[in-house]
Amino acid sequence: MANEMPHIPVPNGNDVNVIAAGTVLTGDITAKSDCRIDGSIKGNIKCESKVIIGQSGMLEGDVECHSIEIRGKVKANVTAKDLIALSATAILAGNIVSSKLSIEPGANFVGNCKIQNGNTVMPDTHTPEKK
Repeated sequence: MANEMPHIPVPNGNDVNVIAAGTVLTGDITAKSDCRIDGSIKGNIKCESKVIIGQSGMLEGDVECHSIEIRGKVKANVTAKDLIALSATAILAGNIVSSKLSIEPGANFVGNCKIQNGNTVMPDTHTPEKK
């Protein structure tokens, strides 16, 4: 029928959200499935899955995700539950928190890094005073 609304499939968790090269987006993204950024985003990303910043991708904002692979340019604080991976073409300016970190030779990273997991116990770095 001509007046019928088309069926729009519900995401099944295997879908990938893509911001294509040449696309400029200003605003925050919240996603349950993977996100691939090949365009430019000025805003925050909160993703329950994996985020990929492609070689042509640019991001300015904060990221919270399960894992992230950076091949492009990112100016953000990044928090990942699992892995932060910086490829040789990555440029990252910001602080990162994760349980695992991978940095290929050639990657650029300026910021602070905190690696922690659920079993992390901070060592006692207090030195007793000498009398």
